[in-house]
Amino acid sequence: MGVFSRRRNELAARGIDPARVPPGQYVTDRFPVLHAGVTPTVDITTWDFTVDGLVADRLRWSYDDILAMPTVQVVADIHCVTKWTKLDTVWEGVSVPELMSRVTLLPDATHVLVRAEHGFTANLALDDFLRDDNLFAYRFGGEDLDPDHGWPLRLVVPHLYFWKSVKWVRGLTFLDHDEPGFWERNGYHMRGDPWAEQRYWGD
Repeated sequence: MGVFSRRRNELAARGIDPARVPPGQYVTDRFPVLHAGVTPTVDITTWDFTVDGLVADRLRWSYDDILAMPTVQVVADIHCVTKWTKLDTVWEGVSVPELMSRVTLLPDATHVLVRAEHGFTANLALDDFLRDDNLFAYRFGGEDLDPDHGWPLRLVVPHLYFWKSVKWVRGLTFLDHDEPGFWERNGYHMRGDPWAEQRYWGD
């Protein structure tokens, strides 16, 4: 019996449906810290979030503006491209549809480039971005998000590999084409569906 089959049998013995875990993944109770570069130092008094590109109006919000938006809680399984899965994670923040209700997209917009500290970016098709279970999170597990996990604001996109859930997010640029972000330029898949094991170029 292979290691992944054995782990799935162990999940079933714990009362967890192995079908929740994408192929090639293992379940962990830890929350590994993985990112390129150092954790940024953020001055929340000058922090802002901007929206530009194919929108009717360029928008800018302060952190207080984000906190004043209606809050949602999302419980989701998350899947890292490095093969760990963490079940039933609890996030709080502003849902993507809620934030986007303030944005007027132009008809040509098909994709979004998510921008973050250190010039980090990630790309998403609008169909992947505008889902009800996606959110901009500032709390995790009932506490403020840890800086190593993306405070003050992290995009959470549970249905894709977790590098698409951008830490330290600072804004959105809407495009009429798909444009690779940081990890995509360095060999990661343009979409990143864990159920299709879209980890790297050619997958």
